Amino acid sequence: MGVTSIGMDSVFEFGLKLPDVRESSYFGARALKVNGQMLACTPVNKSAEINSVVVAVSFERRAALLKKLPLLYYITDHYAGYPAMLIRLSKISHAELERTLRMSWKFAGSMDAVQRSPGKAKRV
Repeated sequence: MGVTSIGMDSVFEFGLKLPDVRESSYFGARALKVNGQMLACTPVNKSAEINSVVVAVSFERRAALLKKLPLLYYITDHYAGYPAMLIRLSKISHAELERTLRMSWKFAGSMDAVQRSPGKAKRV
């Protein structure tokens, strides 16, 4: 996988090209939202590795991606109960980042946070 330097600016640059995506904040962190729902954001929990981004994703898709590409995608105990996963930006290609953000955009734009979360709403 041809990986070049990717940081949060790359996440925002691509994410803002998707329909209905706006730059915002989420629990005080720089974020992208689609129709008011978190699509991607800078992780605020200290359990996340440096140069990571958290993205909205279904639990089923997350399980598949964690199994298929564990060097790119990961979760920590803090994020396990949320419909979200972390991405190591230092390990991902631009093409894979774009595919992942499109997937997250479809998921985040499809339903509200309460419907996505198992049990009560939790903080990401």
